[in-house]
Amino acid sequence: MDNEARSWKCGKCGEELKKKKTLFNYLGHTFSYEVDRCPKCGNVFIPKELAEGRMAEVEAQMEDK
Repeated sequence: MDNEARSWKCGKCGEELKKKKTLFNYLGHTFSYEVDRCPKCGNVFIPKELAEGRMAEVEAQMEDK
């Protein structure tokens, strides 16, 4: 089963997560990304592709400075 077919639930509230464009501030850089987010408490699920993709790019940019 791939990640798109899964129905994730919030560990805090038990609510089903919904896709929502979310702003991130990571190491002084701000970017937006559509992630699964709890409609009740706002907790987000950081998918592997975001952690290893965009966030890794920001880390590399900071190391280059």
